[in-house]
Parts: sequence; structure tokens; C-alpha cells
Amino acid sequence: MEYFKINSNKGKFIKGPLVIKPKIFLDNRGYFFESWNHSEFNKIIAREINFVQDNHSESKFGVLRGLHYQLEPKAQAKLVRCTKGVVFDVIADIRQHSDTYGEWSGIVLNDENKLQIWIPEGFVHGFISLKDFSAVQYKTNEYWDKDHERSLLWKDSDLKINWPLVNSNHKHKIITSHKDSIAPTLKEIEKSGDLF
Repeated sequence: MEYFKINSNKGKFIKGPLVIKPKIFLDNRGYFFESWNHSEFNKIIAREINFVQDNHSESKFGVLRGLHYQLEPKAQAKLVRCTKGVVFDVIADIRQHSDTYGEWSGIVLNDENKLQIWIPEGFVHGFISLKDFSAVQYKTNEYWDKDHERSLLWKDSDLKINWPLVNSNHKHKIITSHKDSIAPTLKEIEKSGDLF
């Protein structure tokens, strides 16, 4: 496995998240790769992670899911990949004492590049499907917990995330859940104290 550090929208290195590229073995039958190896993964991220839950979503073209996170003591770290279709995957740093607080980064994940993104606790996460029926699978190190689940508005004017389809001349309607469409802004979250 190879891995790469991530820069924010302002060009700063974001401490913690990584893009992971598996080693793919191709031949005339198709391909094979390890999508996750406990020992190798823990070496790469330099900590011991025990994933407890696997999630799988499928989204139509234009569906935007996020930005989601969970508060302590149920904060979730995630390992995310796209196994079918194409998504633009986004993280934003909401760790109050981080040098990249309030900054975001985005990466295209698809079934061809087979990239994965490691998202530690302290980040919001979301994605937009750029192809019909894009499938996203991700592991979490903490169970989903309704009482600790939070959302941040995907179109927050302070974050200024450059979402494909949204900030372009593309006329396709963005599809979100009601919960995501009324999520609080970063300023509102700061006032409520729902940060890391």
C-alpha cells in the first residue's frame, strides 16, 4: 500500500487524514488487491485501530450526503472508498486547535482508481455522487450513535467547499436529505460547542 498526505483548500498540510492507494495485481483474469490489512493499516496511520462497523450506501447522480460527524465519546474515524461509480469525497477540519481548522479537502474516489481516504476523528465528512448508483463503503471505529450524531451544512458560506455540479454551470439538481438541508453552519456549531 502507498499513502499520501492531504492538503487543504488553502494549500496547507492537514495533519491526520491520508489517501491510501492499494497495490493492484492485474492479469488476463481481472485484478486482485487487499482493500484493507489490519497490520499494514495500523503501521501507516501509526495507531491501533479496531473497526467495529461497515457501512454501504448507493447514491443516484447528484445525491449529496453530508457533512456528518459524531461527538466524543462516540467520535468516529472512517476509512472510505467508492466501489462503484464516482464520488467527490470531502472532509473538513473542525478541531478547534488545529492549524487547518475550518479548512476542507476533496478527492475523487471511484471504482477505477480504488483510492481510499482515512478520516480520523475531528473531521466532518460528505460526498456527492457524480454517476448514477455510486456505491460508497466505509469502516468506522465507533458505532453509529443517534445522540452524538451531528451535521454541518454542506453549503456553509464560510467553508466555501467547491462541490462539483454545485459551483459550476451544471444545471442538475442537487439531492440531499431534509436533515442535511437544514444542518447548522460552522458559526452555529461554534456557538453550540459541538466541536473537537
